[in-house]
Amino acid sequence: MTGSIEVLTVCRKDEVAEGSVIQVQKDGLDLAVYCVESVFYVTDNLCTHGPGYMNEGYLDGHVIECDFHNGAFDIRTGEVVSPPCMVPLKTYAVLDDAAEVKIAIS
Repeated sequence: MTGSIEVLTVCRKDEVAEGSVIQVQKDGLDLAVYCVESVFYVTDNLCTHGPGYMNEGYLDGHVIECDFHNGAFDIRTGEVVSPPCMVPLKTYAVLDDAAEVKIAIS
């Protein structure tokens, strides 16, 4: 048995400036959408450590620092790169599309 995969259109690519992160709430998800070197990444927006939001944090290359306790994550993998965070951030596979940021949800 295989799981079904849903494709969710998150936003238009032109809504996310190079080197920035925005919040998108869609279909019950609170997402952070990043653009780094013209590549788009999507993670959950809520920090795994406390009540901080990734879109309010500081993006430096592929690392997002939460504004609440300054823990940091790699936006490509969700892995923790700086404490006090210990639990990785959920990431979503971004699908190839010329104009829109689309993610796969299983």
